[in-house]
Amino acid sequence: MNQHPIVDRAEWLAARERLLAEEKEFTRRRDALSAARRALPWVKIEKDYRFRGPEGEVSLGDLFGGKTQLIVYHFMFAPDWEKPCKSCSFWADGYNGVGDHLAARDTRLVAISRAPLAKLRARATKMGWTFPWYSSADDDFNYDFGVSFRPEPLAAGPVSYNYRMQRLNTTDMPGFSAFVRDGDEVFHSYSCFSRGLDMMNPAYQILDLTARGRQEDDLSHPMAWVRLHDEYPG
Repeated sequence: MNQHPIVDRAEWLAARERLLAEEKEFTRRRDALSAARRALPWVKIEKDYRFRGPEGEVSLGDLFGGKTQLIVYHFMFAPDWEKPCKSCSFWADGYNGVGDHLAARDTRLVAISRAPLAKLRARATKMGWTFPWYSSADDDFNYDFGVSFRPEPLAAGPVSYNYRMQRLNTTDMPGFSAFVRDGDEVFHSYSCFSRGLDMMNPAYQILDLTARGRQEDDLSHPMAWVRLHDEYPG
């Protein structure tokens, strides 16, 4: 039986206006946090990172595609995995179609995984993904940016992920990293992990507008319900 309060339109409108005031304050606070994010100092990239893509071997600077800003999605797909992470795929389902909009703001979005390029291309075809996806299989990039971990450190104890030491049971974790290019120089400006990725998932943002929300409170863990989009029943 439904136990949710049922009211007339006038009472609902009064409650909605009270919530609107809180939403506006949240938006102002979010704008301030975004400004603080943009004001962070940068770190110059000194290492010559190399990736594999449709055009062959490329550098980090090449990934900008002629733009001055680059957003990297650290997509969990280790070389020995048969499938990519279903949660990362849940995020990636929202990336088709945004490339032209980002390009209009001098920005490019790419995904990077440790799996070999052939696996990435086969999976992209199967899932209908068209965003740029590169392999760092022979490079330290994912390790240096705190989203991949070699077996020895994992076995030895906590490792640094999301800016704190914690025990992990997987070699790969998700994240976003932002870079800026100035001439031939590339700088790291920002990275986020864990719940910091939440706002980049359009399905979650839409569900948050609904009466029942994400419907995850009674699950064994958040996203226990998520599947690769071609594996849902029916």
